[in-house]
Amino acid sequence: MNYLAQTINLQPGGQFGNIQGLSFAAIIAAAIKMVLVVAALVFFFILVIGGVKWILSEGDKSKTEAARNQITQALVGLVIVFAAWAISQLIGTFFGVNIFQLEIPTVGK
Repeated sequence: MNYLAQTINLQPGGQFGNIQGLSFAAIIAAAIKMVLVVAALVFFFILVIGGVKWILSEGDKSKTEAARNQITQALVGLVIVFAAWAISQLIGTFFGVNIFQLEIPTVGK
């Protein structure tokens, strides 16, 4: 058996089989999606923590006010994240540019 004549297959297989078609645009689009999801989760948990702080404030006016401010800031953050998503969807609808796939249409002949 001639071991020098064997070729080594360096192509990814299994769950990494689709990595060959991965482009820089796909990586950026996936990063944008992940940032939106993580931001929404963070703001949701800040909202829950603010609610718990309000419940545990025991009627103390300063603790209640701090918890209310935290809830307000979390809600504003959630609105900003979802507004950014909605704006990107509107841009995709009106101009044909999908930021989540980074496919910019070309002008046909």
